[in-house]
This record gives sequence, structure tokens and C-alpha cells, in this order.
Amino acid sequence: MRAGDDAGTLEQATKDFMAARPRLFGIAYRVLGSVVEAEDIVQEAWVRWQNADRSDVHEPAAFLSTITTRLALNSAQSARTRRESYVGPWLPEPVDTSMDPQLGAERAEALDLAVLHLLEKLNPVERAAYVLREAFNYPYKQIAVMLETSEANTRQLVSRARKHLAAERKEPVSSTAHRRLLEVFLSAAQTGDLSALEQLLTADVISYSDGGGMRGASRIPVVGRPHVSKYLVAFAPRFWPQREIRWVEANGRPAALVMDDGEPVALLSLDASERGIERLMWVLSPSKLAPYVASLKG
Repeated sequence: MRAGDDAGTLEQATKDFMAARPRLFGIAYRVLGSVVEAEDIVQEAWVRWQNADRSDVHEPAAFLSTITTRLALNSAQSARTRRESYVGPWLPEPVDTSMDPQLGAERAEALDLAVLHLLEKLNPVERAAYVLREAFNYPYKQIAVMLETSEANTRQLVSRARKHLAAERKEPVSSTAHRRLLEVFLSAAQTGDLSALEQLLTADVISYSDGGGMRGASRIPVVGRPHVSKYLVAFAPRFWPQREIRWVEANGRPAALVMDDGEPVALLSLDASERGIERLMWVLSPSKLAPYVASLKG
């Protein structure tokens, strides 16, 4: 609760905003899947917070979360249109979670790159409802206020999102098993070992390459074990020589940053279940790699 003579001061407003900032970014990032867009939303929330009549605000964090959610929803509507014209598969921008494993949330839900990618198929309101409930554990009644809808509709929105994810994704393996699978996969991919790759990949595996139209990146997802394994073998001689692997963390999971003479060329993440590797996600777009690599440098 806000109290005392400091209530309306910019100094107190700044303290309140900075305390809430990790959560605000976490909300915006999960709703949008973009670091750059999330940062823009947080900045806009700060501007609105500065200009608001804060004397009547008793819970700054709740007020700021509501502003951020609504701004993110507005941005998500236009983002969907932009992504329809995106060249090739669109993947969420990776984030370094080594310092903040849950990215401002009470739980790390809706943070895995595979989950964020699947959430793209939901409408923005369904996605926001799921994020606010599953990652931040907001009560349904409060989410309804934030989304300007009814509590009953909010429950339906979250339920639909849960069913969508359950239908689209198998239960992921542990972080240790994930890292081991990624290590074995990289060894097989670098050597072009077709037999080993076929043993690692599920029958319906999908490989996504987000290059934003750059040359050499597949502009359509590669689907199915035979196609993905042969595709990996075919490009191994061109892609892997002289490349170094840096082990990193992206969105709460082990990932591999592929380097060429000290410069990043790809971030490889995978989604794996007990069946094997379900999805391969190659972030090749320089505009997505740059902010991630910058965050690793601190």
C-alpha cells in the first residue's frame, strides 16, 4: 500500500516502477515473444506511469501490470499482421535466463521457446490470460479486470490455452536429459551421422530455421524424421567446419550458441520429450541474435 507524503513524488514513482520492472518485462515478453517489443512496452508503461495521477493508486504493481498487459495486447494485434509477412518461419527472440530463471514471474511457465512458439497460434487475449494465470498466478478475477472481460470468460480463455498446449506438446524431459540430448545431437549433426540422427529424432520432428529471409536459411519448416535427418546431413559440410560451440542458457533451457571467428551465427534450441527430439529451433536472424549475445556479455 502506498502511504505518506511521498505518494505523489517522482522519486517514489521511480522506486515503485523499478520494483515492478522485472515482472512488467516478463509479462510483455511472454505475450509478444520479442525482447525488443517488450522493452518498448515497458518504456511506454513508464511514460504513462509518470503522467498518471498516482495519488489514487494504492497498488502500484497491480496498476503497472494492468497498463503493461493492455499495451502488450495492443501491440500483439499489429505484431500478428507483421509476422504474416515475415520471410520464413518466425521464432520468438531468445532471452538469457541465467540471472533470472523465471524472468520476473512466480513460475517459469510460458517461457520455453517451444511454448512461446506454440502460443503464437492463440489469439492475443487467450495468450495473455494464460500468461497471467500460469506464469504470474494472478487470480481469475484480477485477470478479468486486466483484460476487461468477465471472470467466466477468463476461465474459458485459460482453459482453451491449456488444452491447445496439451494437444500440441509432449511432456518435456528434465534439464539434465535436455542437455545430454543436445550434446549427442550436436555430435551427430557435426559429423553428418545419419543413423545417429535418426535415433534421436521423433517420427514427426519439425526443424524451424528463423533467418528472416537471410540466404541459406530454410524458408519452410522441415518436417518428419527422414527429411530432417537428411537435411541435417546435407548441410553439415557447409555449416559446421570452423564453427565453435558455446554452451548457454536460453529461456530456461540449455542451448548452443554457434560461433564463427568469435561472431554468433546461430542459436540452437530444442524441444524434447521421452520420445526424443520433437522440435529443432535455429535462430539465425542477426536482429534476434544480437540482443541475446549482448545480454550474455552483461
